[in-house]
Amino acid sequence: MNRPTQLEQVKEKLTHLPSDRLIEVNDFIDFLQQRDRDRSLRQAYTRASEHAFREVWDNDEDAAYDNL
Repeated sequence: MNRPTQLEQVKEKLTHLPSDRLIEVNDFIDFLQQRDRDRSLRQAYTRASEHAFREVWDNDEDAAYDNL
């Protein structure tokens, strides 16, 4: 199913919901968006720190720990 069709189906369903349920749906959408932003930030932090950790952990002195 393509995105425009999905959007139309959701819009149709929303028109039948009472106001209190629309508030819940809106809160859930906010939750999903925040969760996606949080996930993106965690991934960005991980990528940003890889270089620093590589310099600390990829060396001959710590090679003995690589096999643990």
